[in-house]
Amino acid sequence: MAEFSFELNDDQKQVRDWLHGFAADVVRPAAAEWDEREETPWPVIQEAAKVGVYSLDFYAQQYFDPTGLSIPMVMEELFWGDAGIGLSIVGTGLAAVGVLANGTDEQIGTWIPQMYGDVHDVKVAAFCSSEPDAGSDVAAMRTRAVYDEAKDEWVLNGTKTWATNGGIANVHVVVAVVDPEAGSKGHASFIVPPATPGLSQGQKFKKHGIRASHTAEVVLEDVRVPGHCLLGGKEKLDERLARAREAKATKGAGGERVKNAAMATFEASRPAVGAMAVGTARAAYEVALDYARTRTQFGRPIIDNQGIAFQLVDMRTRVDAARLLVWRASWMAATGKPFTAAEGSMSKLYASETAKQVTAQAIQILGGNGFTREYPVERMHRDSAIYTIFEGTSEIQRLVIARTLSGMPIR
Repeated sequence: MAEFSFELNDDQKQVRDWLHGFAADVVRPAAAEWDEREETPWPVIQEAAKVGVYSLDFYAQQYFDPTGLSIPMVMEELFWGDAGIGLSIVGTGLAAVGVLANGTDEQIGTWIPQMYGDVHDVKVAAFCSSEPDAGSDVAAMRTRAVYDEAKDEWVLNGTKTWATNGGIANVHVVVAVVDPEAGSKGHASFIVPPATPGLSQGQKFKKHGIRASHTAEVVLEDVRVPGHCLLGGKEKLDERLARAREAKATKGAGGERVKNAAMATFEASRPAVGAMAVGTARAAYEVALDYARTRTQFGRPIIDNQGIAFQLVDMRTRVDAARLLVWRASWMAATGKPFTAAEGSMSKLYASETAKQVTAQAIQILGGNGFTREYPVERMHRDSAIYTIFEGTSEIQRLVIARTLSGMPIR
């Protein structure tokens, strides 16, 4: 088991420096343009594929790092470059993780490579879970999947929303209800292969931030997928549903253990979002620091004033504290240590709130310049708002933490 350390090893430092160079030389110069265009930055993704940043092999290497620190390190550097482009580069990973978590070896080997394509023909993938009436309340999901035994096909109907790469993806991973009586335990995930009839893009959202990342509705109208597109297979699904029905009938403790195991899975994914927030916050802090050193008023740099210097101190302290919480949670997840105090949610909550606060302070330090699009902190502040919303709002994180600490069903 890897011991927890604040020091990256030589391989991690090399990857970090390489990613930082890519973020500085390729991502940042393109950030303002694609934010204004509100379009998927295909040329940047193509460049990321050429150098190996956008590839299954790269993310697999980082994912299996025994220290757990490589993934948050990657996220921080890419999102230091730009949050919108960063999400366009890593968004496919959401669908890939969905297949890794639930799929068979054959499904993993078949579908994940198709999500990325290759250097000459780059593809993206989409993970479709949220619905217009089912965001944090996943039990309210309405998209249905009905099994057609005669044809060994699943028929999907419903509308998904807030899907990164939704409608433009080569492969969609769709979460649907197969047994309404089982609540959230009656959900299953399905692969929708490329060019499947009945799947279409609905509304494309014009967003406040992360505008270089494509976000849209996905409409499913009698979408038929082969039986082998049910992640994990039907035998495994039937066994799971039987356990859920038995637990419901007996009202025993077994159902709670299933619920807690699922919560632990979500907890393990949240530090990666926290790392994204750390990257954005760090970027805004660095811009503000450089500006304060060079901007002169009344014959001296504005950093000479305590009112500015103390703000920068607080910004840097929060960024470093957020990173440490993210690293701790990532290390715990990688080494199998239980989140006894909802450390995953803690890291996401604190890092998300830090990004909003630090980017707002950066605008204040830059004054009128910070409020214009001539300087990047305006964009960073808009981008930071998403961190307190997706992968569980800050309110949901607090609820998870409160329930974990108290052991009570706080509502």
